[in-house]
Parts: sequence; C-alpha cells; structure tokens
Amino acid sequence: MQKTIRSKSKILLTILWIGLITGTLDGLSALILNYKVSPAIIFKFIASGVFGEAAFKGGYEMVVSGVIFHYLIALAFTYAFYLLYPFFKKMLLNEYLVAVVYGVTAWLIMNLMVVPVSKIGFHPIKTETILTGILVLIICIGLPIALIADKHYKDGKFAVSK
Repeated sequence: MQKTIRSKSKILLTILWIGLITGTLDGLSALILNYKVSPAIIFKFIASGVFGEAAFKGGYEMVVSGVIFHYLIALAFTYAFYLLYPFFKKMLLNEYLVAVVYGVTAWLIMNLMVVPVSKIGFHPIKTETILTGILVLIICIGLPIALIADKHYKDGKFAVSK
C-alpha cells in the first residue's frame, strides 16, 4: 500500500516536471516564432480563450492568466500522453513515432476542439501555420513526453498499477 502511494506520488511529480518542461518549451517557441509581437499580447491571446476581448484590454492580470492557462493546458496534455504512452508504444513500436502522433494529436485537439469552443472561436488557419504548429508540438510536447516516458517505462519506474 505504502509503495503504491509512493509510486503514484512519483508519477505525479514526474508529470508535473514534464509539464513544466513542455509548457516552457512551447511557450518559448511561441515567443520566438512571434518575435515581432509583444509577449504580453501572446499570453493575453491565450487568456482571451476564457475572457474574450476583455483579455486584450486588461493588464498584467490577463498576461498572468494566459501563462497559467498555457501551463495548465501543457500539463493536461502531459498527464494524458504520459499515462497513454504504453498503449501508443505497443501500437507504434517507436518512441519517435509516438512523439509525432502526440504532436499531431495535440494540435488537432487544440485547434479543432478547444479553440473553436473557446471565446476565440474557429478561424481559418494558413497551411504554413498548421505545419509550423504541428512541428512545434512534436518537438516541444511529443518528444519530451515520449522520451521521458519511454525511459521510465523501460526502467520499470512508475509503472501504473491497476
């Protein structure tokens, strides 16, 4: 019982750590790719998914809200993908293919499901933007999660018990 609790705590800490990594990498890529735009605007845009146009009229509280939402989303993807890793690895047999599937899946979920139902709403996206976004998510979300999960599951660490 104690070992199971300790194992679950380690899994959660690992997921939090990976979520911090993925959120930071993805956030930095957004800042780099949009270097002509103020970082405050980028995070206000994220906040506008919840607050609508009011996010752009707000101050630093909206920037902070955008950062928090960004990390919560990264953490949610990290949590789901880390726990689903054994299933995908069994199907795809390669952690790099799993990373690609994770990146594409994250892009599809965010842009075809989450953003359209947010206050941002659905909007047309250029092909170049789609490809760049998918590549960023493969590198910033898919690879870190897949590589760390692969190492942990291979080492027998953090195996999720039933």
